[in-house]
Amino acid sequence: MLALKNIHKKFGDVEVLKGVDIQVEKGDIVVILGPSGSGKTTLLRCINFLERADEGTLLFDDIHTDFSKASKKEINAVRKKSAFVFQNYGLFDNKTVLENVTEGLIIGRKVPKKIAVETGIRALEKVGLSDRLDYYPSQLSGGQQQRVGIARALAVNPDVILFDEPTSALDPELVGEVLQVIRKLADEGTTMVVVTHEMAFAKEVASHIVFMSDGNIVEEGDAASFFDNPQEERTKQFLQRFRAVQV
Repeated sequence: MLALKNIHKKFGDVEVLKGVDIQVEKGDIVVILGPSGSGKTTLLRCINFLERADEGTLLFDDIHTDFSKASKKEINAVRKKSAFVFQNYGLFDNKTVLENVTEGLIIGRKVPKKIAVETGIRALEKVGLSDRLDYYPSQLSGGQQQRVGIARALAVNPDVILFDEPTSALDPELVGEVLQVIRKLADEGTTMVVVTHEMAFAKEVASHIVFMSDGNIVEEGDAASFFDNPQEERTKQFLQRFRAVQV
């Protein structure tokens, strides 16, 4: 369904991605783990061209392109098949909850307003916010704002949803409500790529774990093997720190 090969990305003299390959099949929940600065978010942003990789290729169903040469038409085609959920919600402060969800449909995808509104309401019902349609972001908790971000992603009916540390900006007591929504999507077979520091959540929902460090993929595999029987020393060190924090 989705494959990225030999992805390289530099910011100035700093090489953030050093030849990364990643593959996502329909229905996968691929969770990308790793220490801060390992390249996780950059990799995620390269998938739908929020960052343009310097080198590498992308295959997304019938789209096959070189990152450095991708045309505007190809980039738009990738973005129509994917949706991005940001760390810091990315909502318009001057628009209501419903307007935030329908804006991309009406402006970006030229969906008639009536259909966009119906679609937006269904998406907000799915994340438990049908009673907040006319609220503004400032009237919502952080968890509610992030659920609006997820509803906005769902509304465009993407083939894959990309989550960039969706709980990192939340107070600890609000993390659970967002993770519960993502769990529900996982149970429904939604294809997702999730960058997160929520290790217990990753172990619970991931069909495939990718562990990154210093711009490379160090180890990958199913969740049970990754957490219970890691093969690489760097992975073992990372998991030991996690377990130490949990004690």
